[in-house]
Amino acid sequence: GQKIWTSGAQYSDWCFVLCRTDAEAPKHRGISCILVPMKQDGIEVRPIRQMGGSSEFAEVFFDGAKAQKDHVVGGINNGWKVAMGTLAFERGASTLGQQYLFQKEFEQIVASAKESGAAKDPIFRQRIAQAAIGLKIMRVNALRMLEHEGADLSREALISKLYWSNWHRDLGELAMDLLGPEAELLDGPPYELTAMQKWYLFSRADTIYAGSNQIQRNIIGERGLGLPKEPR
Repeated sequence: GQKIWTSGAQYSDWCFVLCRTDAEAPKHRGISCILVPMKQDGIEVRPIRQMGGSSEFAEVFFDGAKAQKDHVVGGINNGWKVAMGTLAFERGASTLGQQYLFQKEFEQIVASAKESGAAKDPIFRQRIAQAAIGLKIMRVNALRMLEHEGADLSREALISKLYWSNWHRDLGELAMDLLGPEAELLDGPPYELTAMQKWYLFSRADTIYAGSNQIQRNIIGERGLGLPKEPR
């Protein structure tokens, strides 16, 4: 099999693989979650260079890869339940660490605005204030998710990805607007991007990976609001 957009695959010793272990079972049943060692002949990892210059993702090919039976997580055919529990953590408590990085980026924007004098511009001041409010909302929502028990996704978790990905994309655009014409310039050889340029380019993918905005809105509508499922 093949998996594209695998985060940090080239650095990993192990990976979780969701694979079908019961061909007769319907849909989400019959799937198992297996812990697979990455350092073996049956696995090939190809890092994907992004426009920001880094290679945080990779394409992984499985051709005759092997795993031990006792490395099944959660029992045979219970992989979907394990995946939902993992996703609930990713959408919930784990976002608190992510928000720390967002806070550092926000502080860099504030410092840049003060240095350039843009902090005196009422339009920029309003956009910076809006970004600060959004960051606080993210933290409060993440703390609300910590109170949720169980492996299923809470309503707070359902809105989390859609909210922070749009917020971070807008923050990147604010950073480039603050830099003005300098946003399109590099200092000179070896022509490396600045930190703000890098996370602006990376933020363009936030609304795509881990479930695009369109998918997130469908999930919110169907699971959070109980609306009819999209026709397929």
